[in-house]
Parts: sequence; C-alpha cells; structure tokens
Amino acid sequence: MSLVCAISNEVPEHPCVSPVSNQVFERRLIEKYIAENGADPMNGQPLSEEQLIDIKVSHPIRPKAPSSTSIPAILKALQDEWDAVMLHSFTLRQQLQTTRQELSHALYQHDAACRVIARLTKEVTAAREALATLKPQAGLVVAQAVASQPHVTVNHFSSISFLLNTALNYVYVSVSLSLFLCVSVCQGLHSASVPGILSLDLCPSDTNKVLTGGADKNVVVFDKKEEQIIATLKGHTKKVTSVIYHPSQSVVFSASPDSTIRVWSVTGGNCVQVVRAHEASVTGLSLHATGDYLLSSSEDQYWAFSDIQTGRVLTKVTDEAAGCALTCAQFHPDGLIFGTGTADSQIKIWDLKERTNVANFPGHIGPVTSIAFSENGYYLATGAQDSSVKLWDLRKLKNFKTITLDNNYEVKSLVFDQSGTYLAVGGTDIRVYICKQWSEVLNFTEHTGVVTGVAFGEHAQFLTSTGMDRSLKFYSL
Repeated sequence: MSLVCAISNEVPEHPCVSPVSNQVFERRLIEKYIAENGADPMNGQPLSEEQLIDIKVSHPIRPKAPSSTSIPAILKALQDEWDAVMLHSFTLRQQLQTTRQELSHALYQHDAACRVIARLTKEVTAAREALATLKPQAGLVVAQAVASQPHVTVNHFSSISFLLNTALNYVYVSVSLSLFLCVSVCQGLHSASVPGILSLDLCPSDTNKVLTGGADKNVVVFDKKEEQIIATLKGHTKKVTSVIYHPSQSVVFSASPDSTIRVWSVTGGNCVQVVRAHEASVTGLSLHATGDYLLSSSEDQYWAFSDIQTGRVLTKVTDEAAGCALTCAQFHPDGLIFGTGTADSQIKIWDLKERTNVANFPGHIGPVTSIAFSENGYYLATGAQDSSVKLWDLRKLKNFKTITLDNNYEVKSLVFDQSGTYLAVGGTDIRVYICKQWSEVLNFTEHTGVVTGVAFGEHAQFLTSTGMDRSLKFYSL
C-alpha cells in the first residue's frame, strides 16, 4: 500500500512522519506549514522541523493524474510518448551518420598511411641496393690508392660520389626546386600550321617518356633521354585535349572534342580501341588505380566508366538536378571516389561503387578548369576561371586555403608531385608551391603562350611543361 501525504493526498516524493500526530507528510509541504504555523496541521499541537522523521522508501511510482483516466487524455499521453520516441530516434540517426563519417575518414587515413609506407619501403630498398653497389667500388678505390694511381682513384671517387648522390636521391625525395632552370626546349613535336600543345603526361614507370596531345589532332610520344619522337599517333578528327600514359603497359589514352576516347599501342603505333562513351566533347580523362578502367567527363553532362580492354562503357551517370556540363574529372588515389568539375563552378565528389554524388564543394566563380588529388589522398586542389586555386581538406570536407593569383590569370593545369611535397600550377605562367606552407617557391615565364600542361619527373628531379606556343620545356638543376 502506498504512502499518502495527509495534506495533498498524493504519493510523497520525500515522505516523513510527525511524532505528534503519527501522520505521513510530504516534507516540502509540512516544512512550509511549520514555518507559518509552528504546529501539526492535524491536531494543532506544537511541532518543529527537527522533530520530523524521514521515511526511507524506494522511489515511488506516481499514479496517473485523474485527468489521464479519460480516453482523450490517454490518447494525448500516448501521442506525447510517440513524439518523444521519434525525437530520440532522430537523434540516434544523426549520431549514426556522424559516426559513419568519422569511420570513413579514419579508413581514408589508414589507406593513405599504407600507400606512404609502401612508397617509403620501396625507396629504402632502392637506397640499400645503391649502397650495396657502392661497397665494392669503395674497396676498389682503396686498393688502387695503395697502388699509387691517383688519376684512377679520382675517377673512382667520382663514381662513388655519383652512387652516393643516387642513394641520397632515394632517401631525400624533395629537391630544392628554387634552383631549377629551363634546361631544354623542344619545338617540333606538333604541326606548326595549327600551333598549340593542349595536354601532357609522363610515363609513371619511366618519366623520360613524355606524352603530348596537340591542336593538330595528333598524339606524340617523345623520349626525353634520346631526344627523339617514339611515335606519332593519328586518328582524332579534332584537337586532343587529354592524354594519359599507362603506368605498366606500352599503351596511351587520348580524348578529344570529337566525342571519342582512343586507346593507342605505342609499340605498334596504331589505335587498338575506340571508346564511344559520350555524345559531346570529352573534357576530362583519368585512369583507375588498377590500370584497367577509364573515367571520362563530357559536355553532355555525363561521366562514364569504361573498360580499356573491350572499350565497353560499364556505367554512365549524370546529375539530373544540376543539368550542367562537366569540365574535368580525376580519380582519387584509392580509386573508390573521384571528382568532377562543372561549368557552373561546382566541384562534385562521387562514390564510384554507389554511383552517387557524396559531396559538393562550392566557392569558385566560373567554370572549373582543373582538379588534382594529393598522393596521400587528404587534399584536393581545384582551379577555375576566377584566377584562384582552392585547397580542400577531404577529411573535413571544407576549403582551408585559397591561393589568389594575378587578375585574369588562366589556370589550365594542376598537379601534385609523387611525394605530395609540391603543387604545380600551369596557366599564364608556371608556379610551384610547397605544400602545408602553400608558399610559392618558383615561377617560370619562359612560355610565350598559355601553359596547358605541367608534370613532375620521378622524385621531383625535373619539371616539364607544354604550352600554346607549341613548345615542350624541361626544368631541372
């Protein structure tokens, strides 16, 4: 049987008993009554707060108020409880979404760390091999020094110096770009009647091999070391605006406003596949990390994912809500997501597996002209016709740095070096920024036309560029 307060006739939260009348009261109410009257409310005899005796009971369950005994009151109570449950469920869904985003960022960080570790392990192995080659050379130098042949010793010391420098280049992948100079210029790669080299790429496995696409509709493969053209590939009916060199095969890719993507054999000098994924100009091209698939973007507002072996278009997607032409496309290093730029200044991040738009980066003014992901997968660099380069943190999905360039500066090409140390910007001129500080370390103005492509050599040991002046330039120490 529940205790009931003699004053309120309700179950007390803090029950106590009066030794004068032996009645149970709510302590809060009896204390107020004693403060005003100084007596027990039941028999009027003197009573003080110190005389009250607390009753220890388990937390009482209050009975429903008399108003809840009616059907409308019960329905209202049920509605209130339902609303509370729905609000709690909404809060839980928000927390789940936040947790999923944090998990996704953690997985990207883990993936980037694995790639960095793998690259460093490869470089350490190469350094050890170079040092292993150094040891017998050093022994030979000592033996010849004893034989008093100084001129031979000097030659071997030169050899040792070369080997040491090679080893150090593996260990210290960053070189001082501020000392770079233009060391070579090639002018005759493309036709002079239709001047302009519009795209550039280097072979990842041998950066001496340079791939260019020109306004003359041709694709050219050039050997920097031998200083000669390896292949001139003809087949496009309009200018070539995008080129890619396959990292492990003697195969290159090109895209054009003729709405086709072509797969070329460098050794055979012929087109082995034509991918017809679009109905308008192809504006962007990127190779998947597996080397088996191509991503392309087009003015027809679609991006496409195609198999390079069969030429078959595996999927083709558009953002129907946006209804805007795509201007460029680039895979993230992990191959799971990619970015596209649009003519209405938006950068869209897509999930390849789900084929859905998972993030948008507004902020530019005018069409986006180029995008580039850093090797560690943390940063995205974007350029547009607003004479600026914006840096985005993919972990926090926000813009953390904007590099404002000169008025009317045309950003045509953006590229990070393999180590993620430098960012090169090609356009009105060439500018290289050191990452994290994002300060400019060099500026080249040798091109007489707009710079259309920039690329780093292995370990950033050299820099190459192409421009509308029909020239291919190389910069190094």
